Formats: sequence, C-alpha cells, structure tokens
Amino acid sequence: MDNGLTHFDSQGNAVMVDVSEKAATHRTAVASGKIKVNQAVYDAIVEGSVKKGDVLGVARVAGIMAAKKTHELIPMCHPLLLTKCTVDFELLPEELAVKAIATVKVNGQTGVEMEALTSVNVALLTIYDMCKAIDKTMEMTDIHLEEKTGGKSGTFINPNVNRG
Repeated sequence: MDNGLTHFDSQGNAVMVDVSEKAATHRTAVASGKIKVNQAVYDAIVEGSVKKGDVLGVARVAGIMAAKKTHELIPMCHPLLLTKCTVDFELLPEELAVKAIATVKVNGQTGVEMEALTSVNVALLTIYDMCKAIDKTMEMTDIHLEEKTGGKSGTFINPNVNRG
C-alpha cells in the first residue's frame, strides 16, 4: 500500500519515518498565523496594560518553548536539536490582529516545519490566554507554512502567501 504518505507502513500502520540514511543538512522553516482581537484587547496589547503582563514577551517565550517540545506533542515528530528559533510579531491595526511569525532552524536529517507551525500556534494560544479576561471571542486564523529550505525536497515557498 504505497499511498505516498511517509508516516504509514505498507499495512497502513502509523510509523515514525526512518531518517537514519538521510544526510544532515541545514534546514529552515517559517510559519505564521494571526489572532483577531477586539479593540480593547488590541489597545491593551499595544499599551502594555494587560493585567497578566507583557503579552507579546510571554507569547514569544511560549512559542520558542513549544518549538523545542514539538516531538512531545506530535506523535511522529523526531526530537530535534534546534539551532535557532525566533518568534516575531506584527501589529495589524487595520485588521485588529496580531500576526506571529516563527522561524526555526536545524542542522539535521529532517525538517522543522512542524516546529515552526507548533511555535506559531502556541504563541497565538498564549495571547488568547493572557487576554481572555478582556475578550473570549478572539479568533486564531491563517496559520500556515510560509516557506522551508533544505533537505531532499529543497526550497518550498508557499504560493498562497501574499508577499506584498
């Protein structure tokens, strides 16, 4: 049963991919996503007046920690020795949103797309957690891989991402 999916064996059982024969290469992944908020939450984040503290500072640390623990959350992910993880934020006043961008790097035998995506998700969840007393209707959206480099498949740039 060759369905092109690498996390299944010939009988359809879930397996961790054997990367032992793969060459270690420099790999990167960039993922992003947004959290839509109301005006009160947006203003509190910008002004630094959220009672729980520095929302974006805490979300940045949470996103980095999440990238490092991805293998503990996603069953078939390999534990990786990350060489870099950054989480940056863009304030989008016209959308009443905060965009999180995670960049993850590794020198290894498998990519870091899942680490970047996990990082973004947890950073956004942390913003939600810190601001839910103000607004429980916040919405996480547009979470996606923007690009990845390295490995056998080379560079991928998401054609659905608006780069303008």
